[in-house]
Parts: sequence; structure tokens; C-alpha cells
Amino acid sequence: MRVLGIDPGTVMMGYGVVEGSSHVSFVDCGTLRCSARKPVEERLCALFEGISGVIATHCPDEVAIEEPFVGVNVQSAFMVGRAQAIAILAASRCHLPITYYSPAEVKRQVSGYGRSDKTQIRTMVMLELGVKDQTLGADATDALAIALCHFHNSLATTRMAGGQL
Repeated sequence: MRVLGIDPGTVMMGYGVVEGSSHVSFVDCGTLRCSARKPVEERLCALFEGISGVIATHCPDEVAIEEPFVGVNVQSAFMVGRAQAIAILAASRCHLPITYYSPAEVKRQVSGYGRSDKTQIRTMVMLELGVKDQTLGADATDALAIALCHFHNSLATTRMAGGQL
């Protein structure tokens, strides 16, 4: 199974691709970037084209997308929701199954603690995938964490159902 994890944002959208059957391995990751000075509609169009290109290049079987965190800044969550919609549209056009995860679910699955900080998540992602590149951006690392979360959840669901790996 090949999973594309997406960390949505309207200026930077992280993506991470992992694959495996019983053990997971790193495929690719990166960050799609747009100038914050551009109008939001131009950024969304560029992000749609970018994530569509990632899907075409890596041919994932499934997509996992992080849900926006609604904290104090509702406007920020609203903007992230727009970016999430772009990722959903790109995956839907390719008829890919999509699963959504809250930030706490991703943190809990990857590090065992739902309130882990970014450094802890980054460390766990790099350890599990054997990635030694210290230059990975935060958005790409978060996207890999989302992909790992989905991979492990799918693996557990398959095992509980008595399925083959």
C-alpha cells in the first residue's frame, strides 16, 4: 500500500509518501510553496496543480489529510480548510480513498502521546523511516507523520479483521 499524507496550508502544503505491506518505508516528501503576497485564489490554484502532480508522480493507493486545528485563531483554521478542500478535490479526481486525522490522532499514533511537540514528531518520523536528512521542513515532516498514522491504522484494521498483510 502506498499512502500520500498531506499537511494542508495556503502558503505551504506538505506532502509525504510512504509504502509497504507489513513494514513501512520512505518514498518521498516535500513542500509546495506559494507566495503569501499572491491572492488566495492564485495560491489555491497553484497548490491544486502541485498536489495533482504529486499524485500523478507517486500514484498513491490512499490519501490521508490532516484536519485543521481550530484553536484561538478561527480565521487561520478557515484558511487551512480551503487548502484541505484543494487536497480533497485533487485526490477525489483520481478516485482515491481519503481518510482524515486530527493533529492529536497523528501525534498519538506516531509518538504515543497526543500532545507531542514538533521536535518529538520529527524525531519519531525520522527514526521510523530511517531518514537522516536533517533539512526536511516542518510541513514535509508533518505530512510524513500523517502518512505514517494512516499506514499504521490501516495495518491494525487489517490485522483485526484477520486479513493478510
